[in-house]
Amino acid sequence: MSKTEHEKKTGGIFEFLFTRHRTATLNAITMVIAIAIALALALILIFAVSSDPGNAIWQFLVAPLASKRAIGNILTTATTISFTGVAVCIMFQASMFNMAAESANFLGALTGAIVAASLKLPPVISIILPLVAGAAVGAIVGSIPGILRAKVNANEMVSSLMLNYVVLYFGLYILKSFFLDKGAGQVATKKLPAASRLANIIKGTGVHSGVLIVVVVIVLIYIFLYKTRAGFGIRIYGQNPSFARYTGVNVDNVILYSQMLGGAIAGLGGSVEIMGMYQRFQWTALPGYGWDGIIVAILARNKPQFVPLAALFIGFLRTGANYMNTYADVPKELITVIQAIMMILVTATALTGRLKQRLAVKEALGNDR
Repeated sequence: MSKTEHEKKTGGIFEFLFTRHRTATLNAITMVIAIAIALALALILIFAVSSDPGNAIWQFLVAPLASKRAIGNILTTATTISFTGVAVCIMFQASMFNMAAESANFLGALTGAIVAASLKLPPVISIILPLVAGAAVGAIVGSIPGILRAKVNANEMVSSLMLNYVVLYFGLYILKSFFLDKGAGQVATKKLPAASRLANIIKGTGVHSGVLIVVVVIVLIYIFLYKTRAGFGIRIYGQNPSFARYTGVNVDNVILYSQMLGGAIAGLGGSVEIMGMYQRFQWTALPGYGWDGIIVAILARNKPQFVPLAALFIGFLRTGANYMNTYADVPKELITVIQAIMMILVTATALTGRLKQRLAVKEALGNDR
């Protein structure tokens, strides 16, 4: 290779790395700006509605970090929504706007509770089998919109939204008809045996070993998406379906296994939630964790490695909202407003586009000199 060719090749590599670094930096700047604006608006709203804004702000921003119990609340919230956040990341990476993480999480929780409470299982198996069962049922739920999209080109957003209600009422029918504990005084399964409960790992808090499970899941999904051929197929299809077909990627398979995998993780998260936080399954409505997962995935830019940060931030907001609602005169519904504003700002591509445009113009002017 001649010196000139070597310089061109080396320069191309450096230019590629610089472009990737610049894009990541712009995305990070956009995220910080969006969060800062949302929090600034939150402070304005607090001053507008509170008779004691100083106390309200303290409860919102400081109290969540002022005690072990409060920090534990942040961690337990983050653990729960990290599962659905990772699930949605996988689905969205394949450019599939599948909303079935909500119903997969619900049915996975119900299945895990039924298996744990109904079967007499030996130690260790009494934890593993309910988790596996929840993941398997979640995979089935997540795959349904994928199959409809791959086989009949049905819009996955519409089909998954409708599927959520089908799964909810199907699950409640199964619970009430076959697994209802009539002595519980409510619609619920029998109590989970102690051997099926996830261990508490921080005394005085609700933090359980599910936090370790979600860390392992995030690491494995990162390796799968960025280090394997199947993961590459998901990402290339999500970026350009036509190019994926041209390069020989089996598009139908990508659609199917990406949605199955996302559903499995959401279902696993449901089982972990029940086995770590409750004595029995007693949900009579969709818990909303799938929608939280969408928020987390958007904040994480559909990258599983950033899901813990996004989930911890949402957990911090929720915990601060609860403290503010309890010890100040500001309703916790304010956090819903903050999240909505944040999502609008984060998903607004105009801000990133303008920053990129300014940088491109500056580079062009510099090259002309």
